[in-house]
Amino acid sequence: MIRYWIPLISIVLFFMEPIFGLFSPLKLDGEFFYIVPRFLIMFLIFVAVYYDLKHAVYYGLFFGLLYDVFFIDIIGLYSFLYPAVCLIAGYIVKSIHRNLVVTTVMTLALTAIFEFVLYQFFKLISLVSMPMDVFLHTRLMPTMIANSLFLLMLGWIFKTVIDARLIEREKNPRLS
Repeated sequence: MIRYWIPLISIVLFFMEPIFGLFSPLKLDGEFFYIVPRFLIMFLIFVAVYYDLKHAVYYGLFFGLLYDVFFIDIIGLYSFLYPAVCLIAGYIVKSIHRNLVVTTVMTLALTAIFEFVLYQFFKLISLVSMPMDVFLHTRLMPTMIANSLFLLMLGWIFKTVIDARLIEREKNPRLS
């Protein structure tokens, strides 16, 4: 049964992102702050670090394509970026220790880079016209604060589920 937890969690997080996106923008002191949930990519980074890079890339490609089809009009953007972020995480972790704190910091850094790359791409094709300082203040910072809270609450659960799957895979190699 543990075999299906990683895909099940990925599906649940994929459907949770637009639900949490409904809470955005937040209006505080007359200023709007945009929060973009990035739960799935953070989980995929954990999968790349603690479980298997190949599986993380496949999940990233699959869910990235789904994200492209259902949520944006540019096919290929998320289906390229999700696996790319997973690959970067997999290669970074080869040279650093795999503890939860380091993985959490790396996940948040890669999520910020992911958001920044998306902003630059949308600015390049003139889909967004907000200046860089406005983006940093009203979108990136609130997004990173919200996603870091999510990761602090559920990061250890992600690691526990992935570790349970690794133990199951070691006990029964046929279930890879």
